[in-house]
Amino acid sequence: MIKFFKGILLVALASTFNVNAQAAEASYSIKLMTPETALKAALATLKKCRDSGYQVGVAIVDRTGQTQVVLRDRFAGMHTPSAAVDKAWTAVSFKTNTTEFAQATQAGKPSSGIRQIPRVLAIGGGMMIEAGGNLYGGIGVSGAPTGEMDDMCAKAGIAAITEDLEM
Repeated sequence: MIKFFKGILLVALASTFNVNAQAAEASYSIKLMTPETALKAALATLKKCRDSGYQVGVAIVDRTGQTQVVLRDRFAGMHTPSAAVDKAWTAVSFKTNTTEFAQATQAGKPSSGIRQIPRVLAIGGGMMIEAGGNLYGGIGVSGAPTGEMDDMCAKAGIAAITEDLEM
């Protein structure tokens, strides 16, 4: 009798999987920023930081984490371009802004080990670029005195392109 029920259960599971597999699309479409849009965001970010008295590096990555734009202001530290890329990559990879990510992965938290993954940078300044319900990429800023100030500059860059992305 138990074998009979196991057999019915296996048939039910197999048929459920088969229906779901057949219903899945064979391809999907995504939206990506143009290089011009990424550059517009980076320039607006750099301007906001300059106007606030900060020399920074700015990076824009697409939704897959591929770098689209990197800018380094003339007096920004030599570490700022790579830190900005890694902040943007972290935001997109984990689909969370890095200020929140830093808090969630602090020492002693269940996810603290995730900080050991190469390229993960768990400090403020990395934000997702989202518009119209779509993730377009990430922006990273490095070089302002605090992560919150990096975030402020990143928000200006996002604001500069949001309307373009929502069209």
